[in-house]
Amino acid sequence: MIDRSPLAEFTGQVALITGGGSGIGRAIALRYAAGGGDVVVLGRRREPLEETARMAEKFGGRAEVVTCDVRDPEAVTAAVNGVVGDLGRLDALVNNAAGNFISKAEELSPNGWRAVVDIVLNGSFYCTRAAAQHMLAAGRGSILNVIASYAWHGHPGTVHSAAAKGGVLAMTRTLAAEWGGRGVRVNCISPGPTETEGAGAALWPTDEARDRVLGSVPAGRFTTPEEVAESAAFLLDARRAGYVTGDVLSVDGGQWLGKAVYTDPRAGRS
Repeated sequence: MIDRSPLAEFTGQVALITGGGSGIGRAIALRYAAGGGDVVVLGRRREPLEETARMAEKFGGRAEVVTCDVRDPEAVTAAVNGVVGDLGRLDALVNNAAGNFISKAEELSPNGWRAVVDIVLNGSFYCTRAAAQHMLAAGRGSILNVIASYAWHGHPGTVHSAAAKGGVLAMTRTLAAEWGGRGVRVNCISPGPTETEGAGAALWPTDEARDRVLGSVPAGRFTTPEEVAESAAFLLDARRAGYVTGDVLSVDGGQWLGKAVYTDPRAGRS
């Protein structure tokens, strides 16, 4: 459950969250709304986005829905410009839209590669570029990219996602250096195994795989979208994290330290 206490750190501010129809994206949208902010959730499917918006409005703020494919740069630019036109400002962008599945690298099709890279890397850049036009002009803003720890240590079966998220990490640090003196902060958050429908089906589809993943987490449990959202709120808040940029906050119970992540597609195969 989201804590409904009047935190109010985002009062008068506007956030755009991609992939906001479920899981971590939805949790971040609700946490931002709980902090007094207005939220815009963006994705391809309207129905789950509208559900998130209805939940966010219960906190008393404004919530809007934008249907858009982050792989389409023109559509992204139009969507971001529309948000600023409607709400008058844009203070935060959360690049959460993603796609993932486990595959041996030599069996990964070009279409599978492109599908993940286009959403995660290209989509994050298109959204960031469009949002930055407004943030840099205003001299303020916070961009948060959702990645995974295999972006820097690698893991079998994730070459497409790791390459894409590794690119997002490099983009984050480059833009933090480039825009740091212009009031725009850029950071990453790296969630560990999270109890969401999508992650469970794609990354630990069997009880055995789930047990292996859980066994790799020193904290001994999965995290929740709400826990990730709380850490995201810290990084988005200029009062608490105003001197943090170009960094990665791992919210994974220490899992990345052991570097054992999802089911190894090589296991049991000749």
